[in-house]
Amino acid sequence: MSYQHTQHGPLGWLLLFVAIGPAILAAVMGAPSPVAVVLGVVAGVFVALAASFGSLTVTDRGDRLSIRYGPLPLFGRSVVYSTITQVRIGRSALIDGWGIHYIPGRGWTYNLWGRDCVEIHMASSRLRIGTDDASRLCEFLCSKVNVPNASTACHERM
Repeated sequence: MSYQHTQHGPLGWLLLFVAIGPAILAAVMGAPSPVAVVLGVVAGVFVALAASFGSLTVTDRGDRLSIRYGPLPLFGRSVVYSTITQVRIGRSALIDGWGIHYIPGRGWTYNLWGRDCVEIHMASSRLRIGTDDASRLCEFLCSKVNVPNASTACHERM
């Protein structure tokens, strides 16, 4: 059994929209002043972030699960299956936000859009993967790591 799923969301478009303001201001300023250069750099950073957070792809890589944002794959993470101790479907809180976040006591969150997630527990950490395919991802992970009570974990929300 293998798994691959890509979720598309409007986060990239929102970041691109934010880039428009500094780009317009830099263009209006005309001659390359230090402020115009800084605004141009800020706009460029937001364009790169927009290209990085247009989608979230979760893929089985044999011995690990790969989590990658894209289409420009600057941000991602892998989780080795042998380190997983528990898997269940959950809901991310508003504090978890979108993108990549670490909150002490709650762990890492990789989320593109929405609040549905699969929560993965490892020996010393916790990871939430936001997805619009939570049931299938949870079932796949439970089968991959032989989690007890998999049917309960993948059909009941926390």
